[in-house]
This record gives sequence, structure tokens and C-alpha cells, in this order.
Amino acid sequence: MKILGLDSSGLVASVAIAEDDNLLGEYTVNYKKTHSQTLLPMLDEVARMIELDLSSIDAIAVAGGPGSFTGLRIGSATAKGLGLALEKPIINVPTVDALAYNLVGHRDMVCPLMDARRNQTYTGLYRFNGNDMQVLRGECAVGIDEIAADINSRGEAVVFLGDGVPVFKAYLEEQLTVPHSYAPAHLNKQRAGAVAVLGMQYYREGKTESAAEHRPEYLRLSQAERERKEQEAAKGKENV
Repeated sequence: MKILGLDSSGLVASVAIAEDDNLLGEYTVNYKKTHSQTLLPMLDEVARMIELDLSSIDAIAVAGGPGSFTGLRIGSATAKGLGLALEKPIINVPTVDALAYNLVGHRDMVCPLMDARRNQTYTGLYRFNGNDMQVLRGECAVGIDEIAADINSRGEAVVFLGDGVPVFKAYLEEQLTVPHSYAPAHLNKQRAGAVAVLGMQYYREGKTESAAEHRPEYLRLSQAERERKEQEAAKGKENV
């Protein structure tokens, strides 16, 4: 089985091809360029380097959210376009699940942290039994104080990863009462390899959708939508 993995949900753009138990190729960039500039050229380069005929893939796994609204739209549009052109199914892999899967097999509880602005984080809690991932708290958008309190209440060691770590590290160091650590640089951001491998598991479980059906999961309103609702609420109060 051959799976194409795509992740543009955060600061990182990443493309990977996994076949059965092998990661054939991965191209990951954490730099300033926009994902619309990088994602397809990265796919072209990986396909060229491993002599990949895209028609030979079985499905396209994409980090389907939460994350950057713009990044998710770029990844979703890329996956949908490829899926329609190649007539391949889409595997919607939750971004936070895929990020946690970077640390598959870790002995401690795993907590991905993505910066969602306004002191909020996209997060979840996971535990691994070998290669099997147990979801202790499903992906959610909450305040950093809420997830820190949840971790403290569980009373067990935890390892953090994600672009939210540098944003929230000072707070965590002050508030956490349990042993904690941070993933190393080569594992602490989104990787399409994890999306592809986890997507392969979902594919075997029948968790696929058509390209036409695929939609990213934002978990919360965009800033523009929040501001519009706040303005509408303020106008409503004025009219009372």
C-alpha cells in the first residue's frame, strides 16, 4: 500500500510517500515561504527523486485540521485537486493526532501544542502502547491554563511538542506539578511522514472520503468571523 502524506497545517510544509513499512521519501521545510509556493514543488521534487508515478498511490492523507486556516485550506485544496485528478480517496488525519504520532512508542503521556493565538492552543493528550495510540483527550481548542490543569490532575509525566511549545513554555514551567520534557528538534513539528503512516492505519480501517467530500476541521471560528460576531453582538446591545 502506498500513501501520499501532506501537511501544511502550521508553520511547516511537508510532503511524504510511505509504502507499507517504508518511508520512501519526505520533504519538510520550516521557513518563511507560504505553503502555496512550496507544497506542489516539494511534491514534484519528491516524486522525481523516488521515481514515483502518482497514479500508483492508493490514497492521499492530509492533515485536516485544526491549524492555520490558510494553511489548512492550501493543504485541503491540494489534496482535493490531486484526489479528483487521480481518482484517489482522501484520508483526513487530525493534525493533533499526527503531531502526537511523531513520538510513537514514547513512555510518557504526549501533549501536542499548536499556537492558536489569544493564549489558546490546539491540543490533545495521548499515550502509546508500542505502535498503538490511545487518545486520552481528543483534539480540542482550549486555553493553555485548561490543558495544564488537566495534565496536573492526571499526575503523570508528559512530553510536549509543537509550535506552541516556545509560546507557552514559560507558563508551563511555572504551573506544571508533574515531570515534563520537550521533544527534540527533529520530532517537534508537523511531519508528513507521520500523516502518511497514521493515514495508512486509517485507510485499513476504512476511514476514507472522496475528494469532493473532504473538508478541513477548523475547530473554531476564524478571526474575521469572531470579529464579525463581536460587532453584531455590540450592535445588538446598542439597539436594546
